[in-house]
Amino acid sequence: MEHGIGTAMTVEGQTHRVDVCLPAEGPTAPTAPPRPVERDDPAAEPTPSAPGSYEESVTIRDMVARLGAAYPSVDRATVEATVRTEYDSFREARIRAFIPILVERRSRRALGAASEQTRTDR
Repeated sequence: MEHGIGTAMTVEGQTHRVDVCLPAEGPTAPTAPPRPVERDDPAAEPTPSAPGSYEESVTIRDMVARLGAAYPSVDRATVEATVRTEYDSFREARIRAFIPILVERRSRRALGAASEQTRTDR
């Protein structure tokens, strides 16, 4: 297997990212060949569902629209603030696959309570 810039290797089921540091150019550049540099934590690299990613923004937008329709008595700004607050509570989560489901469940619970309070205040 040939390794180049930005290739990934699999060793016994573990994925390691390997980058190559190219030597400096010019008259003072060393003549040594490029050397591989392994990153200790490839999981720290941004993923499509990382906090603040485009995918998360679209998910939040869609969830706010869905929950706004489900709870019309709750102000849209409150719906968005609720969803964003719930997302923020998962900011440090390493496994992000189920975060949208958990956020929607928590948001529905909070918005249901806010909707009940709005009905009681009338």
